[in-house]
Amino acid sequence: MAFEPLIQFMRGLSGKVNSGVFGGVTGQNMQQMAFLRQMQKEINGEDVMGIPLHKLNVVVFDIETTGFFPDQGDEIISIGAIKVCGGEVLENETFYSLVRFEHTLSPEIEELTGISNLELKDAPPLSEVLVRFFDYTRGFTLVAHHANHEKGFLQHASWKLFRTSFKPRIVDTSFLYRIAEPDVKFVRLEDFCEHNAIPIKNRHHALGDAVLTAKLWCLYINKVQELGCRTLSDIYERLAKL
Repeated sequence: MAFEPLIQFMRGLSGKVNSGVFGGVTGQNMQQMAFLRQMQKEINGEDVMGIPLHKLNVVVFDIETTGFFPDQGDEIISIGAIKVCGGEVLENETFYSLVRFEHTLSPEIEELTGISNLELKDAPPLSEVLVRFFDYTRGFTLVAHHANHEKGFLQHASWKLFRTSFKPRIVDTSFLYRIAEPDVKFVRLEDFCEHNAIPIKNRHHALGDAVLTAKLWCLYINKVQELGCRTLSDIYERLAKL
């Protein structure tokens, strides 16, 4: 199926879903919906639990949102991601997009993210951005810093827009921190960066935060390997004993 027609379809579908007319989608449209569901499954289709960590290919991503509670109306306003292959951050393999927001950002979010209301008015809809993001992440394991935030918003958006559960595994970087440095109690991304002498650039920008997280991922993968963790399976087993 050609990718551009799919994008055109999702632009139309976004309006239908948001206006509560999802029940009218039939025929070819439903085939395209099935394609989107399959796309999500393929993101996590490979059994990655036994792959050596130094060979694990991941997409490290971050989202910026209007708040913390998608079920209370908070929305995604940008998505950024970068690929890490063989323990190397691929600086030229990135993804970034703003997401259309029809309301008005709070002054606090504008100041924090540097994103303006005008930029979001002209941005593509979330349905289109997610289709492109899912396509970008195909064949890669997803990684995020304290991933519950990202997971919650993607689960909510996946059901609202595509009427399907969000299936892919998201590996939380905190899994590595808890094993490598159990006595360190940092939470904020910038604290982990300072702790590891990583220069902090473009903080609270989705791609900037993804790049910082990717650098931390590579560093802590080496640390947990030195402690005997060779695969994701080893990491989960070690966490279960903590």
